[in-house]
Amino acid sequence: MKRQQQLLILLFGFLLMFSMAGAQQRFPKPEFESGYMQPDTTTPEPRAAAMEFFDVLVLIGVMSLATYLIIRKRSRRGILWLTVFTLLYFGFYRNGCICPIGSIQNVTMAIFDPGYKISITILLFFLLPLIFALFYGRAYCAAACPLGAIQDLVVIKPVSVPSWVRKTLGFIPHVYIGLAVLFAATGTDFIICRYDPFVGIFRMDGPYLMIGLGIALLLLGLFFARPYCRVFCPYGVLLGWMSRFSRKHITITPSKCINCKLCKDSCPFDAIEAPTDEKVRTEQAVRKNMRSYVIFGLLVPVWIVLGGFAVSQSHVLLSRAHPDVYLSELLIAHPELKSDTENLDIQAFLESGKSMDQLVEEASVIRGEFRTGTWILGGYLGLVLGIMLMNQFILRKRDDYVPHKRDCFSCGRCMDYCPVDKTF
Repeated sequence: MKRQQQLLILLFGFLLMFSMAGAQQRFPKPEFESGYMQPDTTTPEPRAAAMEFFDVLVLIGVMSLATYLIIRKRSRRGILWLTVFTLLYFGFYRNGCICPIGSIQNVTMAIFDPGYKISITILLFFLLPLIFALFYGRAYCAAACPLGAIQDLVVIKPVSVPSWVRKTLGFIPHVYIGLAVLFAATGTDFIICRYDPFVGIFRMDGPYLMIGLGIALLLLGLFFARPYCRVFCPYGVLLGWMSRFSRKHITITPSKCINCKLCKDSCPFDAIEAPTDEKVRTEQAVRKNMRSYVIFGLLVPVWIVLGGFAVSQSHVLLSRAHPDVYLSELLIAHPELKSDTENLDIQAFLESGKSMDQLVEEASVIRGEFRTGTWILGGYLGLVLGIMLMNQFILRKRDDYVPHKRDCFSCGRCMDYCPVDKTF
């Protein structure tokens, strides 16, 4: 409980840090004397502040009701109807915005760029699901996430995936959140929002490639349940960390487990852990695994250094995603393009009054930020890999079938398979 309080204080520290910040546009609209007109955008117009706070209240209400239905009522049907509401409201009505998943980038940019401010509503959307997960598990994933809702409703005949495949795919979200933080911290791009596979479906508009990707994920989700949530979702990494500390997490059985094994294969996400096989968990096996655990623990710093060095080699390539770096390299290689009136990026640069030397200097600074950032990103990925390898040698004692706190989406499907009555 003390650890929960410390984490909660840390989260509210971020809240106080940004609570007085107001939202503003990062880059001014280009102004040209050539009659240029700002094109229409498919991004929804900003809502009034009162309506944004109403969205926050709806989010709190949905997560609170989901927690009640999971912990107290134990109702899968209630979670299902709440999922439908979320899909209609946060998905199609609110067009997938504001989104806690994408807010990772806003919070990151506000930390690293003093000139960028975020609204209190965006910060609340980022923090509230984490706070709920800290105490009650992934209530946001259960029924409050529109991306999860649209995938959850199409699960028809899920198949089980081998453990080694799940663990391998589980590394991808760490790469994704690392890249998203790196790109946001350097002011390069918001890649989570740009490559959101379902926002085009919610808005009934968007690039055909992304709409096609969203449809493909939904078709895949008929059999491999919630593919985006399990393989890509960067916010799921944070929710999984918080959920590990939850005290009142969803349980399969309301009282004592009778080991009927009816729930064994009930989870479409393979998030149920079986009771420990005492034949495997012998004293000799425990000692052997402990030695391996210590050895791999000592190798974690090596993984961090190797990861940092390996990923840092890509800093030149990754930095080209930044518009200033890309533009400087383009104009250095092809100076004749300065006369290209069709290239809006070049014309915006010329209208800004900056010299070529200034552009190159700014690009050099950004590339230096990428050099540092890729070292940190690689070190983080090395740390994650080292911890994943260490976890292979942990033999936990379990007497019942229990949800894995990090991976469980709290959807409640497993509860319906348990024949034990609350009064058993």
